[in-house]
Amino acid sequence: MNEQTTLQHSTSASANNRFKSSFSSWFWGSTIAATAAHFGFFAYLEFGEPPDMSVSVEDPMIIVPPLVDPPPPAPEPIVRPATPVVATAEIDEDITIAPVTFEENPVGELPLPPGEVVADISSAPGFTPRTVEPAYINAGEVRRALEREYPPLLRDAGIGGTVKVWFFIDENGVVQNQLVMESSGHEALDAAALRVAPVFKFTPALNRDQAVPVWVALPITFRAK
Repeated sequence: MNEQTTLQHSTSASANNRFKSSFSSWFWGSTIAATAAHFGFFAYLEFGEPPDMSVSVEDPMIIVPPLVDPPPPAPEPIVRPATPVVATAEIDEDITIAPVTFEENPVGELPLPPGEVVADISSAPGFTPRTVEPAYINAGEVRRALEREYPPLLRDAGIGGTVKVWFFIDENGVVQNQLVMESSGHEALDAAALRVAPVFKFTPALNRDQAVPVWVALPITFRAK
């Protein structure tokens, strides 16, 4: 019995000693394994980027006050009226105005009233009241006149231009007068435009239902092909 107890005691002592002797290796091994596991975990762990907390400052707005007109100058002081002076001339108190009667001024001798003055609106551009504008109706004939009147020297040189022309159109739509309103810069083109202007034919301008003569301005363009 004592030998068996002694054997068990010696066996337990040797196992305890073996555990104590291996404690250091188990401790450091587990510590190294835990450290490696943590490093591996953080190596594969994705961290989100922090939000952008930067502050942007816009350029300051400069407000320029509006310009204010200077105040008007002060009014000039009022001049006192001159002191009235009593005239020394003597006036006859018996002066009277003769009565005006038809006997003294017969009706037959009165001047005639002025007659109605009719202005000649064809002499210079002016405005005529109208409700319907005139429109030219012979585009083909005008085109042929432009080709015919185009100065050959300017056409061959490729020089063109636009002349703005005043047209005076009568009650029948016929051009009765023409004037250069804006020059093309070439006298030859201006003269050619005035030769082309009478070729235009228009519908009459109307003021309500009555045909009226009018001045209108239209461009005449010479363009080299």
